[in-house]
Amino acid sequence: MKQNNVFFRYFSPVAAQQKLYVAALVALLSSSAYKAEAQVGEPFIHDPSTIALCDGKYYTFGTGEGGIWSEDGWTWQGGAVRPGRGAAPDVLKIGDRYLVAYSATGGGLGGGHRGDVLTMWNKSLDPKSPDFKYSEPIVVASSLDDEDCDAIDAGLLLDPTTGKLWLSYGTYFGFIRLVELDPKTGKRMEGNEPVNIAIDCEATDLIYRNGWYYLLGTHGTCCDGPNSTYNIVVGRSRKITGPYVDNVGREMLQGGGKMVIAANNLKTGPGHFGRYIEEEGVEKMSFHYESDFRQGGRSVLAIRPLLWKNDWPVAGEEFHAGTYEIESERRGYALEIAVDFVRMQRDIEPFWIKPTKPLKDIEPQTLKEVEAEWPKGEVKVRMNDYMFRPHQKWSITPAGKGGYLGGPYYKICIEGTTRYLTATAQHDVIAKPEFTGEDTQLWRIEQLTDGTYRIMPKAVPGTEEKLALVSLGDCTPGLAPFDFNSDNSKWNFRQQ
Repeated sequence: MKQNNVFFRYFSPVAAQQKLYVAALVALLSSSAYKAEAQVGEPFIHDPSTIALCDGKYYTFGTGEGGIWSEDGWTWQGGAVRPGRGAAPDVLKIGDRYLVAYSATGGGLGGGHRGDVLTMWNKSLDPKSPDFKYSEPIVVASSLDDEDCDAIDAGLLLDPTTGKLWLSYGTYFGFIRLVELDPKTGKRMEGNEPVNIAIDCEATDLIYRNGWYYLLGTHGTCCDGPNSTYNIVVGRSRKITGPYVDNVGREMLQGGGKMVIAANNLKTGPGHFGRYIEEEGVEKMSFHYESDFRQGGRSVLAIRPLLWKNDWPVAGEEFHAGTYEIESERRGYALEIAVDFVRMQRDIEPFWIKPTKPLKDIEPQTLKEVEAEWPKGEVKVRMNDYMFRPHQKWSITPAGKGGYLGGPYYKICIEGTTRYLTATAQHDVIAKPEFTGEDTQLWRIEQLTDGTYRIMPKAVPGTEEKLALVSLGDCTPGLAPFDFNSDNSKWNFRQQ
């Protein structure tokens, strides 16, 4: 049974036994590495809107009044302002203004299904800006107690092909509905009647890509902490009005939906999808987890890479600290420091002779066996065949020096050493013999829409241009503008 009343949907306290259970898990499973790789600061929010960028800062709004914001997209704090309270807002930039849609009651809040969806405008989302002033809210959709739809959980889409503005809304109580709004006023288009497009979900969001309209909905139960079964599903259509169909031909009006993300990594209840496009090939999805076991069971903001496989959206992977081969998509060669290749002793019988003695494992080459012969200072970096040798194994850990949208800056060094990957003014990469914490040693690692990765230094000396790690040749790495359409700009990580 879906939790759709005022007590369970948004304000249910966790039972004493649940609290003890979560506390035990937090104590048992928390680690500094995990906390460094989760959104930091105060990322606590429920039903977050799609993340919006305003004057270099990121904003998202949630149920209740207000929201959270971030200077870098990694460290979050309270202070975003949204009047009207209500539930489950969405925000969309149209021209030089921001349109905010939110719900007043509905969804069983207050004991019934009567509710309204309202819209309002603001030229800035920064409360300190002189342009910060919300317009009076306008009702654009409503529901009655006996209606088969809840006016709650707004989702906005400005159709890039037509310029039309659309609003989806609704919950498990009945249908998900679609209405057209005026992109100049935020009002409902005169005479527009709602269209039913889905059932058995809520907190919908619409996106457009490659000739397809996608309806992302949140399926399952919410607002029960670690017991919440929320998950995000999707269907698609060639028409904005549907029918929206999943990967096996089920219509979302019949309860269909392809899974995008479910509970994972001790975090339950992903819901309230939003899409953020950084640039071609670099997309993020924002949502909340109903309960993060390792953050006190709180509802938290989450940001994951958004991948596309066969024209279906897929949640990308969280990058975790570890030891990796860093492999170029161009040729498949591995990043390594430029030191002499040390041959391993070959004490085996020729392959054409049947073994005459028991076979013994060959132990991999160790750092101790080779490091003494390496140069003491800076070392160039190159690419070569991967042979799981010490000069090819990179230890990647959060640097503890801020981050970017969805991730912390990382430091990258040869495992077991203090030889850190560093960007140079010559647009090269080298391994420096120490970590100084300078911007040239801080790296953002972002999964791209095709599943490969972009590796980018925070800064390159002598230029303001954003440069990424690229394959200048099969064996020559360097720094150059990122190009999603070239395999030169793409990398893979193989955990060792």
